[in-house]
Amino acid sequence: QVQLVESGGGSVQAGGSLELSCATSRVNFRICDMAWIRRAPGKERELVATITDVGTTIYADFARGRFTISEDKAETTLYLQMNSLKTEDTAIYYCAACRDPKSAQMYTHWGQGTQVTVSS
Repeated sequence: QVQLVESGGGSVQAGGSLELSCATSRVNFRICDMAWIRRAPGKERELVATITDVGTTIYADFARGRFTISEDKAETTLYLQMNSLKTEDTAIYYCAACRDPKSAQMYTHWGQGTQVTVSS
């Protein structure tokens, strides 16, 4: 069964850093796009960053220059390095796998999320 398990969330002061990890099972990184998506309190989900099956990375404007998405294909693990964190980055961060533009959720598989809280 496909599984995605996020870790690395927690509380950090504004300006600090966190690295999130997404360990997966039965996700084929050779053919699947991967993504980090977040949901802040009272807001809709928003795309943070994606990495395609061929390694192309795409960042949301708020993430570009501060966040870095990467993956270890051999270990089928996705990462998100977050630097210079701001209070508005507070959200639940989800790992998602295998883009499907026909789906309302855009990705076929989702993790349960990890909480990131940035305080002033």
